[in-house]
Amino acid sequence: MPIIVTLDVMLARRKMRSRELAERIGITEANLSLLKSGKVRGVRFDTLQQICEVLQCQPGDLLSYETGRADEE
Repeated sequence: MPIIVTLDVMLARRKMRSRELAERIGITEANLSLLKSGKVRGVRFDTLQQICEVLQCQPGDLLSYETGRADEE
């Protein structure tokens, strides 16, 4: 998929564990793990907003688009 999720990079920059982020935004660690790996078909804007608020970042810091990447399903 040409959309790349870089949530793990932002977590490392903020020195925060996935567990803490999941607790603070109110989703399960399993769902956060799926999001981090890019194995989701979508993300709610509410969830994206909460992630950005907690990590003090912009959506573009978490998602990028790469042309020429084939679907990896």
